[in-house]
Amino acid sequence: MPFASTRDAKAAAKPRPGRGLGVWLLLAAALLMSGCAAVSVSSVSPALYLAERRGDVLTTGHLSGAAQEVARVAGIDDCGEAPDSCRQALAQAEGITDEQRLSALAELWLQAALEADRPPAVAPEAPEAPDGQADGQADGQGGDADAIAVDAWLETARHAWAYLFLTRRSPGDRAFEDRQTQVRDYYNFAVQRTVTRLFHRYGHEARAPEAGPATGEVAELAVGRWQLAARLESPGFASDLALPHDLLPASSLRFTGLRNTYRRDGFGAPLVAVLPPPEGSPVHAPFATMRYPALTALLTFEGRTLAEVLDTHRVQVRLYDPYRSDRVDLAGVPAPLAANFTAGYGLWLARSGFAKQALRTLLGLSDGIVQPQVQLMQPYDPERRIVVMLHGLASSPEAWVNVANEVLGDETLRQHYQIWQVYYPTNAPLVLNRRNIALALQQTLAHFDRQGTAPASRHMVLVGHSMGGVLARLLVSDPGRALWSVLPQGPAMAAALADDPTLQRELGDYLDFQPLPQVDRAVFIAAPHRGTPFAETGLARRVANLVTLPLAMLEQVNDLSRRLARLPPMQENGLPLRLPNSIDNLSDRDPFVRAVADLPISPKVRYHSIIGREDPAQPLAQSSDGVVPYASAHLDGAESERVITSWHSVQETPQAMLEVRRILREQLRSEGAAR
Repeated sequence: MPFASTRDAKAAAKPRPGRGLGVWLLLAAALLMSGCAAVSVSSVSPALYLAERRGDVLTTGHLSGAAQEVARVAGIDDCGEAPDSCRQALAQAEGITDEQRLSALAELWLQAALEADRPPAVAPEAPEAPDGQADGQADGQGGDADAIAVDAWLETARHAWAYLFLTRRSPGDRAFEDRQTQVRDYYNFAVQRTVTRLFHRYGHEARAPEAGPATGEVAELAVGRWQLAARLESPGFASDLALPHDLLPASSLRFTGLRNTYRRDGFGAPLVAVLPPPEGSPVHAPFATMRYPALTALLTFEGRTLAEVLDTHRVQVRLYDPYRSDRVDLAGVPAPLAANFTAGYGLWLARSGFAKQALRTLLGLSDGIVQPQVQLMQPYDPERRIVVMLHGLASSPEAWVNVANEVLGDETLRQHYQIWQVYYPTNAPLVLNRRNIALALQQTLAHFDRQGTAPASRHMVLVGHSMGGVLARLLVSDPGRALWSVLPQGPAMAAALADDPTLQRELGDYLDFQPLPQVDRAVFIAAPHRGTPFAETGLARRVANLVTLPLAMLEQVNDLSRRLARLPPMQENGLPLRLPNSIDNLSDRDPFVRAVADLPISPKVRYHSIIGREDPAQPLAQSSDGVVPYASAHLDGAESERVITSWHSVQETPQAMLEVRRILREQLRSEGAAR
């Protein structure tokens, strides 16, 4: 190979005109082309990744990544400009699966429904319409707006329903997919909005006069192009359910004072029905049914195939009692029924006014109560055992706010128990309250179970706090003739009883009684079985002097009071006999408390003690919860005794709630009922 000369090399190295500019142009073009084709990468945090993956129109106001991806595959870049055309194009697009199509359409219809549900902007005042037109036009516009919104919500529910139950894969096949959870939420929210909106707008039109309280079809309603029929599905539920005054989404309610909110995930919209007061509002009725029962609503669409469901405009609104129904059949697929077990109970307490009424009752003021009343926490169920809760002095069912919620929040206990709370006047003497509470419980049981054969009428459990614990003990005790000893002894009293058989009979009505036969377990919480010296303190005595019995309560014992007043003084202080008030009955010096301290508890009843101990450093035998001494709360023969570091309101401690749940579970195990 010949070698070039030095001259040739220098000539070759010499720059040629325009060559440098061309090189730079080529480099720029290469860089420009590489910039158009390059993929850059960045890292995101797990929180941002999950937010992007799970965010959707319901949680962020923007379409989910899944819906946008389906639209792009279908050749649609932006659904925001023309949503109607976007939905039509997506419904006909090829190259996507039914699951992709239906889930995206469900979200797009949800977006439309949310837009239709927004309150309209305030419009400028319109000119006055000619006579006879204004009202009709306003009604028509309102009706059209409702129909448009309901149509969008029903389309959301329809496409979500079709995705969930009418595509190739079953919900179980997609159990771990985020998209299914999103679409289930679209369905549940659409059901909630549809049912509550229909109730508030059209409820009065759906009241069929011939519709009776029987499970089955209740009412039909036409809204736009849709025909809806409402059904009550849970057996026995309809007989307890009047047409509500209001229907509230459980998801919209938040409560303070409750430790937990108990829910069950699944299909359907958990609601709370606000029922009207009983007709006539009888003051002395022995029981009150739950005015805020829990409901779960479902929408089901006519048709067996995907094509039939997407073509139909016939819908069923199905209402369930979540306490009675935990699973439902949806298009042939068994599915869990969604529920909220706290919302109705919390709303009942929040609207009850118990705290103020309980104090007025203690002081004998107006607007108090004069008779015990059994408060049902849910519609009566003959198959569930009954837990009866009795509050203490100057208290109300609010004393059980978290205990009852924790019991109903326990899945096993909820399946086997229902809660009744006795609301009673805490200014009345123990003998009067014991008699009236026993009567109210027996009348309530007889109302729901005349033959006394239902499981609810057997294996009842009493749970009493403080004075309620003393009453619970009296309800399961057999005093024989022991309580007659509270009367003055001697010839004068014997003669008075012999001369007045009516007096003896009326006293016997309060002093002679039998244990409630339906009860076989009791829980006494901080109960002063032997009284408490706290009742003799200056503060307690001053309060006792304020405690009076209202006229309506005195009328219950009027004849007995008059007879006692006519008797000659038989007490050491020379004063005539009188009925003691409730604080008198809590004193460790009270003759009645001393007499009942050792009454035998029915041998068929297993009983348990939960006792507060304010200072754990103090010897147990000398300890107290600040109100009730341990020695007074302790009972020999108890199947269990749990001592908890706490003040007197020990029932509000987590340990006490766990102990109550343990005792109820133990009862189920002992009877072989737990599952």
